[in-house]
Amino acid sequence: MEQDLTKDDLPLMANTSHMLVRHYVLDLDVDFKSHAIGGSIVLFFESSSRCRKGDTEQTERTSYSQLDETCHVQAPEACSIPVLGASACSTKSGCNDFADCGKGENDTFDKNGNHGNKEQASGISSSKNDCDIEIHGTEDFLLVLDCCDLSVLNVEEVDVTAVPGTEKFTRSAKLTDATEDPKDLRNQIVRELVKLPVDHWREQHHYYRRCSQAPACGELLFVAGTWSLEIRKAGVQLPTDFPHAIRIWYKTKSEGRSLSWTTDQTDRPCVYTVGSPINNRALFPCQEPPVAMSTWQATVRADASVFVLMSGENAAEPIESTEGVLNWFYYVTMPMPASTFTIAVGHWTEIKKETCTTDVQRNYEFFPLFSKVDVRLFEQPCGHHPYPCRFQDTTAVSQVVIPYRVFAPLCLQKTCEEVLLQLIPQCLSAAHSVLGTHPFSRLDVLVVPSNFSSLGMASPHIIFLSQSILLGGSHLCGTRLCHEIAHSWFGLAIGARDWTEEWLSEGFATHLEDAFWSAAQQLTVDEAKEQQDLKALLRWQRLRDEVQNSEEDLQVLRPHKENTGKVNESGSSVIKYGLNAEKMFMQVHYLKGYFLLRSLTEKIGEAAYFAFLRKFVWTFHGQLIFSQDFLHLLLEDIPELKGYGLSVEEIFQKWLDCSGIPKPLLEEREAWQECRLAQQVDEEVVKWIQVNRRVRKSSKRKRRCEEATFLKLLPDQLVLLLECLLEKKTLCSKMLECLQKTYHLREQDAEVRHRWCELVIKHKYTAGYDDIEYFLKEDQAMGVYLYGELMVNEDAKQQDLARRSFAAVRDQMDVSSAKVVAEMLF
Repeated sequence: MEQDLTKDDLPLMANTSHMLVRHYVLDLDVDFKSHAIGGSIVLFFESSSRCRKGDTEQTERTSYSQLDETCHVQAPEACSIPVLGASACSTKSGCNDFADCGKGENDTFDKNGNHGNKEQASGISSSKNDCDIEIHGTEDFLLVLDCCDLSVLNVEEVDVTAVPGTEKFTRSAKLTDATEDPKDLRNQIVRELVKLPVDHWREQHHYYRRCSQAPACGELLFVAGTWSLEIRKAGVQLPTDFPHAIRIWYKTKSEGRSLSWTTDQTDRPCVYTVGSPINNRALFPCQEPPVAMSTWQATVRADASVFVLMSGENAAEPIESTEGVLNWFYYVTMPMPASTFTIAVGHWTEIKKETCTTDVQRNYEFFPLFSKVDVRLFEQPCGHHPYPCRFQDTTAVSQVVIPYRVFAPLCLQKTCEEVLLQLIPQCLSAAHSVLGTHPFSRLDVLVVPSNFSSLGMASPHIIFLSQSILLGGSHLCGTRLCHEIAHSWFGLAIGARDWTEEWLSEGFATHLEDAFWSAAQQLTVDEAKEQQDLKALLRWQRLRDEVQNSEEDLQVLRPHKENTGKVNESGSSVIKYGLNAEKMFMQVHYLKGYFLLRSLTEKIGEAAYFAFLRKFVWTFHGQLIFSQDFLHLLLEDIPELKGYGLSVEEIFQKWLDCSGIPKPLLEEREAWQECRLAQQVDEEVVKWIQVNRRVRKSSKRKRRCEEATFLKLLPDQLVLLLECLLEKKTLCSKMLECLQKTYHLREQDAEVRHRWCELVIKHKYTAGYDDIEYFLKEDQAMGVYLYGELMVNEDAKQQDLARRSFAAVRDQMDVSSAKVVAEMLF
């Protein structure tokens, strides 16, 4: 594998060109004492010849006359699988006892806690730069999975033939000769299982679960490296002959970067997936490349006092496993990348409305009812690999608000009731009015601990929100909720085939955020345009500042350019700058992507654009795309865009493949500065400069903030006002005091309070230092930038404040954020 790997690049090591995981079955225990999640994961594979056919066409399905359609997906029976002990894995489900598999004196554990043996160590190359093992001659085939910060205890082949009923999968008409080779029989069962017809998905999941509990029929050799887990079976030289069902026993490490072990707002322990740059490879061994789309089911055992939330189509009902331990079971039937798997375990409280209503108004002036073209789309077949798709379900198509639940620590119950619960149905309804069918059948919303490094994160069936969005009214909460809901379509139902094209997720979600929020507020077309123009101005200023203060290479939306999507022969690849600490805090993919879509929308009008977007969603849901897939269909569907000189190549050149601010954007900024809401802010800025001048000239004895009439500003107007005042060289403390009292800045949302803290730092307004300290503790998702501002002023008091605040939260802080802040302070 010839790769120019740097410390900033994230390698995707899995050889997905040879074998693809089609289903994961996880069976795990959560141990808060040792900060570990441990147990087993069973992977069901499809070898390359079948994978290529399954991904490119609707393959003909075998009919099984003996399939039991009365089978239902339900929580598996409780079974006591020891969490972390490899020597006692004999279970009620029939898993073999590892004591019979031991190698005695050959058993070893490496420095990373990975179990292995001398035969493995000498027989498998663990080179980090060459995972594309030859699969001909006498070389054994090597299965490579993405894996990091895990203690792998054992890897074994699963004897699926031991499961009653699986013999039906060997009676396919495609089997011309009944084989007596158990290896071939096992693989044939899995091959037929993974390609069951979509209307037999319950039967399929039933057998996945039963097969995952089958005994082992032999150990597999493995080596765990820095970024991968390499597995082989002696004498097997082709992926088609490699075991298609394997079980991996492992446990996570407390320092693993996929999970955050912390305490919630009530100081009780919890753990959740943090959306790490390394994704889930420190949670379970998997295939990380997006092309490895799979389904999963998971059984998680945890203390009866905690609640387990997970990416799953079902709202799990826990059952007792053993005394004091509950068993939680989730599953999904829509194939998605393993990176989208999410889990959160903690003392969450479900926040419920006292009265429940589904009467949600919809603004058809802004987004009219679907056209006849939209209706005709419903009659067309989907283009994705078959799964039980909501876009083909007439009931789901008309479901304006999907079922939802809200979870948070008990101390945030009142705030969630007053703000979040009111907004969710409005935002879901608005999203449906813009894009139509919700891709997922239900939604859980969880307010995560204060160490969360973002304002929100969307995963299948679940959204994480920062506590920072709950204070200061509904504006920030509503816009962020709309952004995360938009990811249901762009980022989840439709994903980027190359992860470096983040704009396909974040740019679309940012653009849709405005459309959803306008519809949720029931704004008129004119009101929506005014608010969106103001938002565009704020985003322009943010993009301008980011471009001026970041590396040019990090500003390119397609860093691989013409090589975007290209992978090694084995399927492995590299995410350029995937581990760059600075990039984690940049918004260039959000902003440049947003401005591209806004520019296109303004050329053809919102009605035409969103009608096209619904068509695009229908065409590509359940699939992975490149930028050109969107652009080609857009230019084909709306040919008048070519009249503006637009082509795919031209958009690549001017928007996606270049650093800096796109030239077309430089020509559009003046229109936003002239919008009515921005003009109002300009007038308020003049008033405050006059107040500052008068106060500075007054004698100390008479010094006071004179009475003045100020407009009541919208939250985004307040942000713009404070940003304008930040450009002024000197503001006196009395004027800042008056400013805070006039707008009650300490009670505003986090975006406004962040700008207030910047003003406090710039002008060394000591009366506001408590506001900074509070922000750095309670709004960690937004506080990283402030640490840098506190240090750059070279003021002893401010630097002491920065170090004191960091010391108070460092142990609980997100690892990536803590690293960046530490580099600023020390």
